[in-house]
Amino acid sequence: MLSAHQWFLKGVEVPALGAKIHPTYGTFMPTRQEYVDLVAVAPLEDLSLAFDIGTGTGVLSAVLAHRGVKQVIGTDIHQRAVDCANDNFARLGISAAAHAQLTSMFPEGRAPLVVCNPPWLPGSAPSTLDAAIYDPESKMLMQFLRGLPGHLTKNGEGWLIISDLAELLGLRTRALLLEAIEAAGLEVIDKIDTAPRHHRAQDAEDVLHAARSKEVTSLWRLKAK
Repeated sequence: MLSAHQWFLKGVEVPALGAKIHPTYGTFMPTRQEYVDLVAVAPLEDLSLAFDIGTGTGVLSAVLAHRGVKQVIGTDIHQRAVDCANDNFARLGISAAAHAQLTSMFPEGRAPLVVCNPPWLPGSAPSTLDAAIYDPESKMLMQFLRGLPGHLTKNGEGWLIISDLAELLGLRTRALLLEAIEAAGLEVIDKIDTAPRHHRAQDAEDVLHAARSKEVTSLWRLKAK
């Protein structure tokens, strides 16, 4: 708790924003920048509206607003995350463009861009504080894919940002992910990959070093068929 409070006070530098994000206790800290950088560089055509599903600290919503998206709606099932995101939007001076709301998955309506960075590891979270890391039975991932077509405008895109660490650890297969995309009536139009830059990827003493050293984080660009 003391460490988390220091993160909140000092903030986490986000180069893609040129500013800091202040994570509150119990929200996922954006100390890994790969997934943020992917959202900062992916092709973005329609700047009218975007949904950020599972917004957490609001960092991805902030990046989209920074890129010129006129309205970004972030959602989260945890009130502490919603409050954290809205606090960060206020600190960044983008409250007119970005807002977080308490809801399960999607807000009402459709958007030309729907972004989701679900927890990367299937499994049960040891505590509520680990919910941003573990997704029991890939429930959030599957729920996002199934619901995505119904929340995209015509020619809209869904951006799924996820690591292949679960695949490297044998917790989920690539085939299962591709089958879920197909079953949801979606198609992959592009995939942007990046290698990890965090210190654990180079730490040979880490128990997951063999997997982490090979890990790839991807932004899957999806469209409804």
